[in-house]
Amino acid sequence: MARNSLGIDRAPGDTRVVVAMSGGVDSSVTAGLLKEQGYDVVGITLQLYDHGVAVGRTGACCAGQDIQDARQVAERLAIPHYVLDYESRFRAEVMDSFADSYVRGETPVPCIACNRTVKFRDLLRTARELGAEALATGHYVQRLMGEAGPELHRGADPARDQSYFLFGTTPEQLDFLRFPLGHMPKSETRALAERYELAVADKPDSQDICFVPNGDYASVVQKLRPEAVEPGDIVDLQGRVVGRHDGIVRFTVGQRRGLALGERAGTDNEPLYVVRLEPETRRVVVGPRAALGRSEIALYDVNWLGPTIDGALPVKVRVRSSQALRPAEISLAAAGAPSGAVVRFAEPEVGVSPGQACVVYDADSGSRVLGGGFIRRFAS
Repeated sequence: MARNSLGIDRAPGDTRVVVAMSGGVDSSVTAGLLKEQGYDVVGITLQLYDHGVAVGRTGACCAGQDIQDARQVAERLAIPHYVLDYESRFRAEVMDSFADSYVRGETPVPCIACNRTVKFRDLLRTARELGAEALATGHYVQRLMGEAGPELHRGADPARDQSYFLFGTTPEQLDFLRFPLGHMPKSETRALAERYELAVADKPDSQDICFVPNGDYASVVQKLRPEAVEPGDIVDLQGRVVGRHDGIVRFTVGQRRGLALGERAGTDNEPLYVVRLEPETRRVVVGPRAALGRSEIALYDVNWLGPTIDGALPVKVRVRSSQALRPAEISLAAAGAPSGAVVRFAEPEVGVSPGQACVVYDADSGSRVLGGGFIRRFAS
């Protein structure tokens, strides 16, 4: 039997696909597209947090209205739909780790943690239990077959590419996952939503972290970890106190705005940026823009999807989701050592923030995701 459009040796009607439905237009069109192609589609929406904390929010994933939107789409498409309560595991795996990261003076990316745990680990396991052959999502990434099996590639539309958030996908997960929208622009997705007559066709995209009301992440961290908002000193690179702050949680490396600095006797009066955070002493260290440059960073919790390498491999990387790819080289830790790596930039990178992800792509096209890890705190 010839393989179907998902690369599975079964007729579409004999292929069950679970679609992760957030209530947004992308996942809704994913379900509609697979339904149109004749697959046995089952929609699942995750209840991840108490949406009462997000009163007044619109367009945030997995809030109360989003669950209603997903249910309405499922009814329109005539597919079964289930809502699973993942609140406790989301709190432990995503929200608590988000807050703990800020306490450590880092800048976390909770969407990566969510994809690695409750979505691509727990939901994927549930999909298998339901007899599914694949789990499909509305992410704008591509799963392409390579010589050694499925590879993860950037979305075809650079403006919508979400590969930065999925570097933690394992080869085993990638074997089961499908991304039907990865080859198309957002405009085509909207057009399909109109054609399927989905009520979410004009729904705005979510812009913020789903469990952070009004983008005020500091208040969420304060509620979970009050110690993260204890006041402290703002000091320059020589250790001179140049101001006070009301919690390191409100700062990230590279930040310039929000630095309430007074007179700076003995300090060069050029613009100052956050150079590093010192949670042990609750100090925010500031300096000139030149002090932000990093030629080398260390990564931890590395997930590697690329070929086995010995020594340094030329690659392209990004240390922020919206950043253009930068030339660099990566060296992985020796076999049996902790999951780490060292990245050396071709030119010093400005505004590298510990806790953020450094995602690694192939050097030739910059299309294939080779892996990535999280940036360690700087010693100085």
